[in-house]
Amino acid sequence: MRIYAASYLLPISSPPIAGGALAVKDGRIVAVGKAHELRAQFSAPVTDLHESVIMPGLVNAHTHLELTHFPAWKLRKQLDYLPKRYVEWIQQVVKIKRALEPGELEHSVREGMRLSLGFGTTAVGDILSDHSLAPLYRDTPLTGRLFLEAIGHDPLLCDTLVARMESTLETLQGGLLPGLSPHTPHTVSAKLFRCLQDLCDKTGALKAVHLSETAEEASFMHDTTGPIAELLYPMAHWEQYLPHPMRTTSTRYLDGLGVLDPATLAVHAVHVTPNDVAILKERGVSVVLCPRSNDRLFVGCAPHKLLKEAGLLLALGTDSLASNDSLSLWDEIHFLQQIAPGVFSSAELLFMATLGGARALRIDSGTGSLEAGKRADFLVLGGCNCDAGAGVEATVLAKGRLERVYLAGVPAP
Repeated sequence: MRIYAASYLLPISSPPIAGGALAVKDGRIVAVGKAHELRAQFSAPVTDLHESVIMPGLVNAHTHLELTHFPAWKLRKQLDYLPKRYVEWIQQVVKIKRALEPGELEHSVREGMRLSLGFGTTAVGDILSDHSLAPLYRDTPLTGRLFLEAIGHDPLLCDTLVARMESTLETLQGGLLPGLSPHTPHTVSAKLFRCLQDLCDKTGALKAVHLSETAEEASFMHDTTGPIAELLYPMAHWEQYLPHPMRTTSTRYLDGLGVLDPATLAVHAVHVTPNDVAILKERGVSVVLCPRSNDRLFVGCAPHKLLKEAGLLLALGTDSLASNDSLSLWDEIHFLQQIAPGVFSSAELLFMATLGGARALRIDSGTGSLEAGKRADFLVLGGCNCDAGAGVEATVLAKGRLERVYLAGVPAP
């Protein structure tokens, strides 16, 4: 056993503790409280971190780590431009991924894991399109959930795809729990959505969906117009699957399919209506915000105040380096502060980046906050001398400097 003491302990699930500490044994948190109380309670060596703050590891609820090397791939293919439209960006991603050599995605995933840890992320909700790479996650020190991505409209391929995904889920080992990711309402058929829902019900896997990310999606779901119909479907040879105008929204469409439930993560939610938000709340859906990715792809800004006031569980994600500049949730928080001033308090932002993400991924029994029984994944932040009257959370976001990352009570490599 060892006690870690600091100027402040930030459990997230309870108020900050001045002069706080946590006791760790066999990789688990045994107790949390005042340092002097834990010293008296346990006969254990003490690591005094002095002028620091201890807080939980961050939870990046939406990533695509396989695209970590995307900026380098763009340069190599002489495609280093930033598309002005979402569909053009999709075309760019497809062109680059098709030209990759064997092993490149594997190296990209591993680098994404390394960078995530370097930014203080200890748990992820990662989307994986190449299911053959699932074994890479067996030895990762990260916890979280691995979402196997599904795309397609051909009804003849649906059963085969779902069977392969079920087989892959059965092989998952290590710290990441199973998940499925039907890509979007416009790239996944109704049949495939329902089959994936059945698989989630059967296996206990969660489901992550890119929902209402773009105005193009909104137009497509309403009247089958715009770049998705004119460019994306022909590129994928899906012309025969173009729907008649549905006069609906992505949320109402998925709700009609019966695939929205508390095991669903709605990612982005930029172009949701008040009625959509009410449906998401009623169904118990969590929402993962990716503000920098939305800005980078010019798709707009999520209705943060509406989502918050509706009482939805909110989490944060960086998306991928195909649509972002870093895998840092700290950068994500600071950007959200800029574009949504006054909407979220510092405490709410840190909650979204830790316990909110853990709850959305349903891993909060073991991570996301500093509580007895949870895995000892925590961060040590320096430069956090609190000014008189300043909250610890606000000080962490304004001045905090990540100094150390602990995984199961051991310093991360």
